Amino acid sequence: MQKIYHIGNMDCANCAREVEEGVARLDGVAAVRVDFASAKMTLSGEVPFDVLQDRVRALGKTIQTEDAAPVIESYRSGLPGFWDYLIHRRESQLALAGGALILLALVLSFILDSPAFINGLYTVAMLTALYPIARNGINALVINRRFNINLLMTIAAIGAVVIGEFLEAAFVIFLFAIGESLEGFVTGRARDGLRGLIALKPRTALKRTASGEWIVSVDELSIGDEILVKPGEQIPMDGIVIGGESAVNQAPITGESVPVYKSDGAVVYAGCINGDGALNVRVTHHAADNTLSRVIQLVEEAQSAKSPTQRVIDRFAGWYTPAVVLLAALVAGAPPLLFGADSAVWLYRALTMLVIACPCALVISTPVSVISAITAAARNGILIKGGAHLEALGQVNIIAFDKTGTLTHGKPQVTRFHSLRCSTNDEDCTECVDVLALAAAVERHSAHPLAHAVTSAARVRQLEGVYSADGVQSLTGRGVRGVVDGRTVTVGSHALFEAECPHPDSICALVNEAEQSGQTALLLHDGDDVRGFFTVIDQPREDSRATIAELSALGIQTVMLTGDNPVVAAEIARQTGVDSFRASLLPEDKASAIQGLQADGSRAAMVGDGINDAPALARASVGVAMGGAGSAQALETADIALMQDDIGKLPYAVRLARFARHIIRANIVLTFVVKVIFLVLAAVGLTTMWVAIFADVGMTLLVTLNGMRPLRLGSK
Repeated sequence: MQKIYHIGNMDCANCAREVEEGVARLDGVAAVRVDFASAKMTLSGEVPFDVLQDRVRALGKTIQTEDAAPVIESYRSGLPGFWDYLIHRRESQLALAGGALILLALVLSFILDSPAFINGLYTVAMLTALYPIARNGINALVINRRFNINLLMTIAAIGAVVIGEFLEAAFVIFLFAIGESLEGFVTGRARDGLRGLIALKPRTALKRTASGEWIVSVDELSIGDEILVKPGEQIPMDGIVIGGESAVNQAPITGESVPVYKSDGAVVYAGCINGDGALNVRVTHHAADNTLSRVIQLVEEAQSAKSPTQRVIDRFAGWYTPAVVLLAALVAGAPPLLFGADSAVWLYRALTMLVIACPCALVISTPVSVISAITAAARNGILIKGGAHLEALGQVNIIAFDKTGTLTHGKPQVTRFHSLRCSTNDEDCTECVDVLALAAAVERHSAHPLAHAVTSAARVRQLEGVYSADGVQSLTGRGVRGVVDGRTVTVGSHALFEAECPHPDSICALVNEAEQSGQTALLLHDGDDVRGFFTVIDQPREDSRATIAELSALGIQTVMLTGDNPVVAAEIARQTGVDSFRASLLPEDKASAIQGLQADGSRAAMVGDGINDAPALARASVGVAMGGAGSAQALETADIALMQDDIGKLPYAVRLARFARHIIRANIVLTFVVKVIFLVLAAVGLTTMWVAIFADVGMTLLVTLNGMRPLRLGSK
């Protein structure tokens, strides 16, 4: 049985690991995962809550059940928010009490001539602030058999008292406790994006029934229920508009800056804001399965998925702390034992090394950057499903695009249909209309955009249902075939007909003429001979050329991969400005093309619809699916989903990923350099515990704040 709990007081990724390891040792736990980004613990097994609570509290954290807990603790920004954060945490309360005692002792030191009493006050102040720190450090050692920073600070503080540095011991512990609180507060601000998404989840809806209107919980609604969304209200559920019209602000889901007009038949998403018109909506998904819920779940999972860099850092941190403890022990013991040096001097230096040894800045440098980047992307309608995909996108130097529905609108229209038995150019003749009706009968069973073009043309001319097809099969990437009135009817590409259906040169000339003008040709065979052909055109998206230009400016090579014929592909490539194209590709050919693009060590992304291009999306370093807001498959299968059907978001996603990678590298390098410098300075006696704790806390805050910078990266 799987349960979810909220864990409080987690200031860095190490805290999550400590809780995870500690809870995993309890009897009855089958599996446990603690997510630092969302402050959630997912546990499989049967463990009494009081036992679980005792273990988590022993490790210095708080725990609440999913139902009882606030979603994520929220505090005001700035100094007022930090003060609220301090006074709500027991550890901070004790630190403030210790700080007050330090201040009292400092004042009394100028009034009283009693060093023993003053030093006693400093010791009491130190012990007051130290209590939760020492308790956590000792419990982590006993439960997890692991040194943590709290244990290092405990050793350093007690050691400082032993050698007579009472004020320094007290003040270092006070600064450390306040620094940990500040770190937790700043990290909480990094979670604001996810908090904002969760806050979008509507709790109630106005349900309409034959007997009236009722306010109900969204969890009580079923598929098919009718709800009323009044002007200015939040849309509570995914659904289809069955009455009314309004402009809907879809920015929370798709990142669109302009409201989208909705009327009968339009799809609406939970969490979006209705405009100035009332909408009657028929519910299409349960509350737990609507688009907003899926996005929140996937963002949480994405933020908890460790990037390759983070996994390396976590492994390094595992042996870094014990190594520094050993080094400090050598510094404290070797010079006095081997050379008769002053033991107090070298013990002080060793204690200073323990203070600077804290790995918090190192282990938090990557996850905060990843959390911020994924959150910023989600705000702009881009779902990046993990740190690994974020890093991979930042390394991409080739982007391959599917043509239909990606670089083009994906809504082609029939421009001409013609029967070879027609002696005129009049499309209203019986023979031409019959060709369209036959084609629509088999194409009705296909989901391909070209099939929709044919069926739409037939619908306009009221030809639906004239014929019905049986045994329809898809000829992947080439066409569709079915049986109509006992005849095998095939509709497909010119290449298919060249290989399987002999046809006169005259139709080749007509097809080639159409294709040279940038149109796609489909031919129809009715079991006896080739009956006719269609020409279809799919216009490029308005922003395709600008998007390709932006990507080129970023140094990215662009390639179009399409199953269309080379002439049409060349025309679309010319209009969009892609660097190169490959045409007449089957789905498996696209996957092979991606493999070829990466053969020289390049990293390629594939942009497609998330379904038909699945082999290529899987083979690419990063798979990007279009239109994730309307497609559960795209949300589940792609590494990255553009929630709005808009490739114009792609350059921003690339810039964001590169920016995040730059910040991660900068944080790691800066942390290593500062740590090494201060460890050396401490070993040679050129720094103090005061300076060391300022450097450690300052470094942690610096990398945290730097890691939050992607949140402020604009989409344009």
